[in-house]
Amino acid sequence: MKYGVSRKNLLLTAGFIWVVVGINILIIGITTWLNYPHYGWWSAMGAFVIFAIFFFVIFRRLYKKHTMRISSKIHDKNCPFAFFDIRGWLIMLFMMFLGMCIRHFELLPSTFISMFYTGLSSALILTGLQFIRYAWGFKK
Repeated sequence: MKYGVSRKNLLLTAGFIWVVVGINILIIGITTWLNYPHYGWWSAMGAFVIFAIFFFVIFRRLYKKHTMRISSKIHDKNCPFAFFDIRGWLIMLFMMFLGMCIRHFELLPSTFISMFYTGLSSALILTGLQFIRYAWGFKK
């Protein structure tokens, strides 16, 4: 590739994408949560459980997989979209499509959406921050 980005910039891009997506999902979760304030403690506990499952079981593994893959790239001129592999892009697109369909067709109650999105977004943001922290310490 004639033009491309460094491995460090791929890691930073991954981190910023995860954080931005997390913030967007957090806005949806909190906006929905504000409509149901009487579920406060139950929703907070549920959001924490969702956070723990996604962060410790799923996203930690993905973080390690993608940082190792990006760090081991031979070239320092990489496609700017190479922070995900093909499978990662497909999973992300499927999750976005599924989330939009669930909200558009109201397949799940808003109380669940607020709890789930708040927990999921927190895990996304924290994982994104890990990518950024790793990139800042990354040596060429």
